[in-house]
Amino acid sequence: MDIVTLGEILIDMLPAETGKRLTQVSAFIPKPGGAPANVAVAAARLGASTAFLGKVGRDFFGEFLREVLQREHVDTRGLRFDDAARTTLALIAQPTADNNEYIFYRNPGADQRLRPDELERDLLSTTRALHIGSISLTDEPARSATFEAVRLARQHNALVSFDVNYRPALWRSPADALAQISAMLPNADVVKLNESELELLTQTREVEKGCTALLARGPQWIVVTLGAQGSYFHSAQKRGYARGFQVDALDSTGCGDAFVGALLTQLVKFGMNELDAHLEAALEYANAAGALTATRRGAIPALPTEAEVKDFLRQVLPKIGVLGAET
Repeated sequence: MDIVTLGEILIDMLPAETGKRLTQVSAFIPKPGGAPANVAVAAARLGASTAFLGKVGRDFFGEFLREVLQREHVDTRGLRFDDAARTTLALIAQPTADNNEYIFYRNPGADQRLRPDELERDLLSTTRALHIGSISLTDEPARSATFEAVRLARQHNALVSFDVNYRPALWRSPADALAQISAMLPNADVVKLNESELELLTQTREVEKGCTALLARGPQWIVVTLGAQGSYFHSAQKRGYARGFQVDALDSTGCGDAFVGALLTQLVKFGMNELDAHLEAALEYANAAGALTATRRGAIPALPTEAEVKDFLRQVLPKIGVLGAET
């Protein structure tokens, strides 16, 4: 298996119209989502073999989500069903194309109830990469299941990817979030975050300064997404920017997940020992996947295929060029 993702899979209730806040939206449209599930589908559409570990309710939405993953060729051996909790819902509003508002119906949601003994250990012992996010760290027993999955993956020499993906409404307090995210950092090889999350963890929005501080806490590579400006990468040996792509954005939902899925497909392709040599090219590819996702509505429905990303890059790169890396 190339990539296993673990965490929440849920129903995104997308607004019937944009440009309105949650209290102003007239209706919501259900679409499949959840950041780790989005990453699994994104990577599968880009040519990787992927699997998802997580939990849904034994309800209509849970069955629907399993069908979505199977249709997208994501291995569902690690998907569990809960008889006591329902599938989580996320109500989303889009006041602007690059700014979403969220309310999660999850008290608890089935995704919070994944136990360590429910992990599909065969997948974790054979995958080349494991991807997680911080949402599965908010509550037990999912928190313990996440740490156990990371332990097993690292034991078998898999790359561990961690998306900070901070959602304040899901945490008891910012201090709780900071403590759990900080505890995971030393276990991750690649950490992805945005500028606001960088400030949460390091008290600075200065990208180079913040990344240097995070590297000292254990990860080997830090990647900061910068929206339309692209992304920044930083390791002990190399740092620099990968240029972003200007598109007519409709919806930012899932853009970061498309970015991560694309980045991981490239990293497992090149292998751990070659990451620094290929990280800039991998980020360029990931930036393109994120940009394409922004041109469509929804998360999983908007994720691009490998052919679409390659075609996009063929069209735009001759026109704009690419920024080089610093060493």
